[in-house]
Formats: sequence, structure tokens, C-alpha cells
Amino acid sequence: MIKRVSFCITAILVSLFSGCNGIFSWIYDPAPQQTIFGFVETNPITHSGTIYIDATDYAKWTYINLAKMTIDTCDANMNVEPAEWDFAIHRYDVKTNNGAAMETDYTSINQIIESNLNLSGTFTPDTFSKVMVDVSDMMNGNIKYADSYINPILNRWLNVNTEQMPPIYTLSNKVYILQLANGQHAALHFTNYMSSTNVKGFITIRYVFPIFNS
Repeated sequence: MIKRVSFCITAILVSLFSGCNGIFSWIYDPAPQQTIFGFVETNPITHSGTIYIDATDYAKWTYINLAKMTIDTCDANMNVEPAEWDFAIHRYDVKTNNGAAMETDYTSINQIIESNLNLSGTFTPDTFSKVMVDVSDMMNGNIKYADSYINPILNRWLNVNTEQMPPIYTLSNKVYILQLANGQHAALHFTNYMSSTNVKGFITIRYVFPIFNS
């Protein structure tokens, strides 16, 4: 079942991105194939599903509302957010809406569905940070940043090692528990950071919401 995706700003969900070769070609990837974004798969019986988002634009945050199964995008340079959202993604950065997160030892959403999950661990709130919003002049050493908040636990989902070029990307393969401001919990498993054509910044998330015993 495909849910409608709404926007805070005018945006095109399916777009083509031009490539750029050279020392920073790991940022400017070749154009992806057209595809469908949003809540691309849902299972009302297990409260689980799959979210697929385009997070290639450094100038945007993508806001996800689990209860309403909607997605909004807002300009990362402006202090504006949707009225209702649970967590948001900026490229590989993740933040919550006054929530907190915990890392588990689980490595699949099915393990969450089949287990009696213990939610008594320590949840970590977001911390103040800066995110890159313009890398167009990176070859000249110029990167623009914007103030934001990120969740240090959720940000563990992907390690980007830039000590060599191109960088090495390593998924944690861990399931994370998101604690919402209203006390509900969701399980998030970030399973991919690339599209089917290996373009980076296209993120696949398996989720359970709400967790049955939360």
C-alpha cells in the first residue's frame, strides 16, 4: 500500500541528478532510475513496513510521521519543520522530534516482531550539532553548514570513513528503538544507503510502529 507524500516546500520526488567526475565523484553520483518513494510497503498485522526516501539533497531535511505514514521535506537552511513528525533524515544525519533513541543487539525487524522486547534500556536524546547544507564548492575547500540537532545513537546506523577516497561506507546493521515524545516506541532498521543503481543518499528503512509492548 502506497501512502501519499506531502511537502513543506515544492519538491519533485522523482528527479534526475547529473553526474560529476573527479576527486569528489563520491558526492556527485550518476542519475538514478525513477522509482517510488514513501511508505512503499506496510503490514497492518505486524505494524511493520518499509520506508524509502531520497536524501540526496544536502539542503533538505526529510521528516517522517509514522502514525500518519506521511513524509515532508523542508529546507535545512531555514528554521521550519512540519507540524507533526517523529524523526527526520538529512543525508545520513538523523534527528528526533523531542524524542530519544537506544541501540539494540537485534539485526532484523523480524526479530523485533517475534520477541518480547525489553524497553528498559537507556534512551539518548538529540544533541546540538551542525550539518552540511551546501557541498557544491567542496573542491575549493568551501562547505556551508547549518545549525541543527542530531541523535548520536541513531547516527550510528552508517559509518562513513573519509580517511581515504572514495570513503568507505559501513552499515551498523543494528535495530534502533525510537522513543517518541508521547511515550510510544518504534523500531528502525536502516538497511541501505543506496538506490538500486548504487546511487548514494537513497535510504531504505524497515520499521515497526507501534511496538506492541510499548
